[in-house]
Order: sequence, then structure tokens, then C-alpha cells
Amino acid sequence: MTVVAVALCGALYTYAAGRLRRRGDTWTRGRDAVWWLGGAVLVCAVEVPWGTYLPPFTAHTAAHLGAGMVAPLLVVLARPVTLALRTVPAGVRRALLSLTRTRPVRVLVLPPVAAVLDIGGLWVLYRAPLPAGVHHSPLLYAHLFLAGTLFTFSVLALDPLRHRPGLPLRAGTLLVAAGAHAVLAKGLWAEGPPGTAYAAADLRLASQLMYYGGDLVEIALAVVVAHQWYRAEGRALRRAGRRPAAALPDDGRGASAGVS
Repeated sequence: MTVVAVALCGALYTYAAGRLRRRGDTWTRGRDAVWWLGGAVLVCAVEVPWGTYLPPFTAHTAAHLGAGMVAPLLVVLARPVTLALRTVPAGVRRALLSLTRTRPVRVLVLPPVAAVLDIGGLWVLYRAPLPAGVHHSPLLYAHLFLAGTLFTFSVLALDPLRHRPGLPLRAGTLLVAAGAHAVLAKGLWAEGPPGTAYAAADLRLASQLMYYGGDLVEIALAVVVAHQWYRAEGRALRRAGRRPAAALPDDGRGASAGVS
């Protein structure tokens, strides 16, 4: 099922990108590659039998990182919403724009709200007493991917939003979320999820994978946000440089004060 869904989405993305290029618009092929790579990571996370090669909880953690962090980052970097808005018919475009302006969507894409749904969901998953087998449920991986994509989308804000969150809010949310994820990973070193009996070596390996793997993805997110901040400051400086200098007061001797 995952393979079919990813292949269909990949084909639609490639068709839309090709249509955009054929009419003379710019859309880099690197985004196509990133989209397909994100789909490949998601398929590997969900379909590869990681338990054959890794201890049980470490296998789950590998799938968690792929489906909930790496794949969402790649998918969001491909900017699918922007592509859709530039290629769909006018009526569909207006409907999509109207949807993005509804109150529920505006609330969901607020970085703190998205962080609670994503990182908060992980704390519930690993620290709440849940039914046995939930850590390997296909629905869990769907939740990880959707929540991770929402969080990444809200923090990076690459696609058009009517009320784009400010850079300080996005950067601060990323910092807090990264800290919460790190604390959760460290806690799993000593104690597994309630109701489970994973071996100590398995928990420690999974904890390290979650901690360091999460760090790598969060650093990548931070680099993108920092680049956006750098560009925004550069644009502000250029705008300030184009403003005419304010006239200096005349000192009464035919020259401006302070100029010899």
C-alpha cells in the first residue's frame, strides 16, 4: 500500500513539474529528486523488515526516524504545495487557497501547535501505557509521517502561507522541540515504554539512534531556517540602502552641520 501511494504521488509530482517546465517556468530538477528520495525513505521505513537486522526496539526507532523525521524533511524541501498552486486549474487553486486560510489550518500550521502534535505525540507513544504491539502498527507510522510533515512544514514555511509565522517563533519552536526530543531519547536509555520488556542493550542502542539521528535532522532544519533568516536580513539591508539619506540640518554657514 505504501509503495503504491508513494509511486502515485511521485508520478503526479513529476508530471506537474514537467508541465511547469514545458510552459517556460523555473522548477529545478533537484526538487524532483528530493521528492522521490523522500518517498524512497518512507517506503524503506515502513516496508523494510528492520526487525530482521536489528533488535526489536532499535528496529522500531529506525523506522520512526525514517518515517517521522527524514522523509518529512525531504518532502517539505520539495515544496509540493507551491508546485500544486502553480499547476492546478484556477478553480482548484482558489479552493486550495481558501482552505489554507481557514481557522483550523491556520492553527495547525502554527509552529508551537505542530510541535505539540509531533513531539508531544512521541512522548505519549513512549511514556504512556499503550496496548501491546502499538509500536509496530502501520497506523503509527502514518501518524509519525503526517505529524512530522506538519511540524517540518510549519517550521520551514517554504510554501506560501497567508499568515507566515515569524522567524523568531519558528527558530524558538525548533529549539524547544529538539530539546524535548533529546530528553525523551535519553530517558529511553534507562527505561523503555511502559508495559514493554525490551533488553537493556536494545534500549541503549535505540536511544542513541534516536538521539543522534534526531540531532542530524534537527541540524538540517536549523540550517534551512538560518539561511532564511540570513536572506531576510540581507533584503532588509538592501531596502535600507536604497532609501534616500535624511537631509542634515544646516549650520547657518551654507554647509550641513557636522560636515567640514
